[in-house]
Amino acid sequence: MNRFAVISAVLFGVISAVAAETPLAPATAVVFNTKVRESVELAKFYAEQRGIARDHLVALDCSTNEEISREEYDATIRDRLVETFRQRGWWKIDTAENAQRVTASKIHFIAVMKGVPLKIRATTAGYDGDHNIQGQGPIGSRNEAAVDSEIAVLGGFNRQLSGSVPNPYFQSYRPITEIDAPELLLVSRLDAPSVGTVRRMITDSIAAERNGLWGRAYIDGAHNTAGGLEVGDRWLSDVREQLRKSGVPVVYDDDPAIFPRGYPMSGCSLYYGWYAGAVTGPFTDRDFHFVPGAVAVHIHSFSASTLRDPNANWAAPLVTKGAAATLGNVYEPFLQLTAHLDIFNDRLLHGFTFAESAAMATPALSWQTVAIGDPLYRPFASWLQLDAKRDSDKSAADWRAYHDFATKNSGRPAGELTNAAMQFALRTHNAPMLEDIGLQTRDANAAAALRCFSEARTIYATRDDILRVVLEEGATWLKQSKPKRALDLVRSVNRIASDAPAAPLLKHIEQEALGALSAASKRR
Repeated sequence: MNRFAVISAVLFGVISAVAAETPLAPATAVVFNTKVRESVELAKFYAEQRGIARDHLVALDCSTNEEISREEYDATIRDRLVETFRQRGWWKIDTAENAQRVTASKIHFIAVMKGVPLKIRATTAGYDGDHNIQGQGPIGSRNEAAVDSEIAVLGGFNRQLSGSVPNPYFQSYRPITEIDAPELLLVSRLDAPSVGTVRRMITDSIAAERNGLWGRAYIDGAHNTAGGLEVGDRWLSDVREQLRKSGVPVVYDDDPAIFPRGYPMSGCSLYYGWYAGAVTGPFTDRDFHFVPGAVAVHIHSFSASTLRDPNANWAAPLVTKGAAATLGNVYEPFLQLTAHLDIFNDRLLHGFTFAESAAMATPALSWQTVAIGDPLYRPFASWLQLDAKRDSDKSAADWRAYHDFATKNSGRPAGELTNAAMQFALRTHNAPMLEDIGLQTRDANAAAALRCFSEARTIYATRDDILRVVLEEGATWLKQSKPKRALDLVRSVNRIASDAPAAPLLKHIEQEALGALSAASKRR
């Protein structure tokens, strides 16, 4: 890393740290539905937890259905919010030349509570001011949308429904309080199949900010090379590199199949994947649970079409299984207009709030994306706290040590960095770090990878961690055409693996090894 890059990194860290200390409660409004008792209670609970003043709670009298008509949205949500912003002096509005324009806003974040409608169905009737947008193809004729995405452009006073609205905050690297877009609102909803899940999302987010979000990232690519779809895999590949540079262990899979059921996905603090239509794989295992405060996103066109069924699509199951935040789509968004996960992850790592990171990653508003989680949540806020207590959580010591090592050594050449990291991990008996180094090096240096896996396996104390490394080590032995080593390894863990969800996966390695040995015997 050259001198300029170092100075820039330091300056950006300072800017991020200052932004993380800016009180955001005064810039936040909480929206709830008076017809749903749970919505009222959650609004009060969230406001208390975040120190948001009671006069920043906004009561709506709207439908209890998830899907509403455009007329219902206008009458019970849009008009009520505009009236509230005017009456409470949150907006400064210029009405020159008979056109309304927001020139200043005291509110930048909107927290929408469970009970407020989720999406607006398409309207086929005439709508004053609307027309198809030429040049946008099928997008220009669509007028259904996520409620939250419409609220985001409330200050635009735009009657145009069809098509999407370009997001002025897309790709930004500045806090929302520092940009010149007073008409823009960053909207995130606290919603899930159960009230208990929403409460847990709130408390987990606040706890993770204080203690740190520590754990392993699991990234599930699709190896999709079809025209226009390869961009999804590129986002996920970039996310992998971002996390490794930050010292976050990553298990990355780019096979077309997703992580299989029974895969030992322990310590999952981050998950990014695509492109299955409904929740599957490890997330359907009875005992699977995310690390408290986890962020989990699976790209799919209808991933958030409902948030009331804990088994439907992706968004609702992910938060039900313990995630604190996710992103989704209520109707078909088209891939290029979904949240760009590389940008989203990068901004989270740099200390921006969940709502800021989601908005920075989303190119289109008045469209289909919905952010689900605490809008003020900063998963990695503790990274920016220079005076944070280093011994507050002994169980996070290995994760923290890896992050600190990566941060301090980021300027070293790749090969030198890998060797230094391996020596550090061996010396400190850091199993997550060893496993991650093994995964990074197994294609270029199988011997080094196998040593890392072997060491990590002997250090880990939990069954799932041990079995996951056995799977990784066994697959590496097979790739090195040493099936006997793979077979001996897999059979060595039979005592702890017989009733494990991962048992079928270990059996598959065993069968592959036996098949390779049989084929070799026949050739002789």
